Amino acid sequence: MLSWVQGFLPLAWTASLVDSLLEGLVGACAVCILGSLMRIYLYIRCLNDPERQKEKEALRQQRSFLDRLHLVVLMAIFTMVGHRVGALIVLEFSLRAVSTILSLNKGALNSQLYLLCQYSLGCGVSCSLGYLQEGAPHRTWNLLLGVGLAMLLTHYVWRLAWHVYTMYELHCKERYCGGCLFLLATWHGIPRLLCNALRVTFGVADLAAVALINRDFLSTSEAIRFWTPLTICYTLLVIYMQEEQHHNPNQQMAFQTVFVRMGGLLVLLMTVGQWRDIVDILISLAGEIWCLIWSGSMLELCRNQDESLSLQASTSGPFPRQR
Repeated sequence: MLSWVQGFLPLAWTASLVDSLLEGLVGACAVCILGSLMRIYLYIRCLNDPERQKEKEALRQQRSFLDRLHLVVLMAIFTMVGHRVGALIVLEFSLRAVSTILSLNKGALNSQLYLLCQYSLGCGVSCSLGYLQEGAPHRTWNLLLGVGLAMLLTHYVWRLAWHVYTMYELHCKERYCGGCLFLLATWHGIPRLLCNALRVTFGVADLAAVALINRDFLSTSEAIRFWTPLTICYTLLVIYMQEEQHHNPNQQMAFQTVFVRMGGLLVLLMTVGQWRDIVDILISLAGEIWCLIWSGSMLELCRNQDESLSLQASTSGPFPRQR
């Protein structure tokens, strides 16, 4: 098949397309793993709360076909989005995440960040792979190895999620399933595990993003002309979003924030970017909206949890450790 395509397309372009497809697939697997682990955590949390039974049943619904559709759609989006725009999205989310964490009260929690970072995570993984494998003699084979590992982890996380939704409650009562008993003792540590993994991932992605953006500049003056408006734009966007989310923290605000962020990047790239960047911004807008729609019920659950924990922290100090 590849040789047939190469008859109509240049060899270098075809190889680049295959590599972009593999990078996009790894990024999509990372997003699916994050979403599945968060769904497991929220499901067990709702299971332990008698007032959250309706939310538990909503999370419990099996969607194996839709999970695979989600993976395919994300793979296509990350394949089409260029590294330049992907790098800008990674840097924007990193600044937004740092600002959100610093603005939290002591003892507060923002579990929404684990879901709001999904698209940025996929862009970060794709950009990191593109930068780290650039110029490698066996780049495609290295990416194939990464795809194999990512698909294996995704498969096992999906199997774990299916097992938790169907058997966790029964196995915890009967006390005979090692996996469910392990989750019973450690489920509250899933956010910390994800937090550590995201710190490493975005740390590498930020370095790769800066390197990918700077390689397009021939001189320092060109870099300054790009980074100065970009820094101002990002700072204003972060201040605006922090104020809006503080006064109106709902699902509609999450979608409004996406349009504001992508609109700001679109205006910026229309002045200092390339025409390809504008197309990539529109694709990224669709990707962000897709991720928000996909995790809508989990976002609402996290939002309610964050509000209740923040209220506890403001009235009685740092909230107690979860059991």
